Parts: sequence; structure tokens; C-alpha cells
Amino acid sequence: MDERSIIRHWVMRMTVHLFPAEDFGWLAPIFAERIKGFSLRRLAALGVSDAARDRGLAAARRALEADGRLTRTEALRLAAEAGFPASVQTRTHLSMLLVVGGDACIGPDEGRENVFVATREWVGEPERRDREDALAELARRYFAAFAPATERDFAFWSGLPLRECRVGIERIARELREVQIPGATAFAPRGWQARTPRLPVARLLPAFDTYLMGYENRMHATDENGEQRILPGGGVLRPTICVDGRFAGLWSNKRSGSRLTVSLDPFEPLDDEVMDALADEVADIGRFEGAEAALG
Repeated sequence: MDERSIIRHWVMRMTVHLFPAEDFGWLAPIFAERIKGFSLRRLAALGVSDAARDRGLAAARRALEADGRLTRTEALRLAAEAGFPASVQTRTHLSMLLVVGGDACIGPDEGRENVFVATREWVGEPERRDREDALAELARRYFAAFAPATERDFAFWSGLPLRECRVGIERIARELREVQIPGATAFAPRGWQARTPRLPVARLLPAFDTYLMGYENRMHATDENGEQRILPGGGVLRPTICVDGRFAGLWSNKRSGSRLTVSLDPFEPLDDEVMDALADEVADIGRFEGAEAALG
């Protein structure tokens, strides 16, 4: 709470991300109008009038302005008292509009309660950039992390229209080189080259991990059968075993008291070196969860 070095905000793909507070000023505005428009349309479709919406938001903003912080429950109560029809369907959009409108950030939780904090107090005077510069910085960071990747991968990861992604790519064209991958032309930073690790790098990726969400599909790291098992439908993206950048299976865990049992479901048998690396991953999950973790 004292450092205020990270921020939670609706950005890529209209979902909440953690990112450095110093990036707020250029990153959040890229997505704000798009997210705001979505929430406004959704509230209208749910029968919420403009007047009721604006009264609810104004009540929450006044409380936030006065105290600098506001729990989600308090925000919804105040909005409801002002005439906003708070429900399971509408409350998320009230929160989104409060945040992407620039008034609030999602601060540290208090137990199970989400807390909004005043943006001005959390990030001070943020850095501002014009939109094309911001898109260029987003592209620069994306390809540094996910190369080789295509323009469509960038669009999928960001949730932005392809035309805007192309603007970002064009602005950093001198920093990129083309890389041919099966069926497409991809981009990578100049100087990038694929590396083969000396020992297996095995990771137990959680559902919706950024590596799983970083591309239009997962065919760069598995076959069609693997893609269907990782993404079986209905918006589900399963926890995945990743070995040297390739998707090697699925995994799950079950907790009982202080014990955590991790189960592996590999697509093919895993060799001893990979299993040893995964055992280290399981131990690290146990450390993070504060539990005694073991393969089951």
C-alpha cells in the first residue's frame, strides 16, 4: 500500500491486469474509450437509463473524492440510493465505468472486498503520450515478450482492432525484423534469436496465463489435438504443462487442509528430466500457497 508501485485496471481484452503504476498514463487511455463504450451499451441493453447511470456514478465519485477510497460494496450502495438499479448484471459495469473513466483504480483488497482508490492519489500526475506513441510502446513491449508473433496475435492479445495494431507496428518498424513461421509472416525485435535451453524449462501455467493468451491460437506450441484439449470450448482455458515453450499436457490441483496434491495429464509420456523440473515447480507452488505440495 505504501509503495503504490503497481496498479490494477481494465486494459487488454477488457480484463483486469496488474502493471507498473508508472505505465498508467500511456497504457490505460489506449483502452479506456473502448471499454467505456462497451459498458454503456451493455447497461442500455439491460434497461438502465442514462439518468440513473449518471446519478449512480456521481454518487460513487463524490464519496471517492471525499475519502480517497471506497469499497465496492459502498459504491454499489451509494449508487443504488441514487437510483442506479444495482444487480448482478449491472454492478460490474458500474465498477468498470468508475475505473476506466479515470476516477478510480482498483486498490488493495480488504479481505474479500474490492476497494477503489482515487487515481490522483495512487499515480499522481501520470505520463501522457499521444495515441500513436502509446500504440508503438504497446507493440514494442508485446513483441519483446512474445516474438515471433504476427499482427493478428498482437490484435488478439491486446483486444484492439487490427488497424490500430498495425499503427503500433508501423511506428516501430525499424526495431523489428520479419520471421517466417508456418503459414504466416511474424515479427521479432532485431537481434532476437531462438534459444534452446541446456536443461528442460518446465512450467505449470495457470488457466489464462499470459503465454496462453498471447497468440491468436496455441498452434505455435502444440498440435490440433492439444489445442482442443487446452481450449475445449465455452471460454475455458485450462491449466497447462509447458516444456521449453511447448504445451505438453494439462494439470490440476486439489487442496485438503495444509496438503496440496498436483495431478498431471501429459499429452505424451514425460522423461525423467522433465519430471524432475516439474517436481521443482510443484514445490514452488506449495511455497506460494503455504501448503505441503506433492505430485499425486
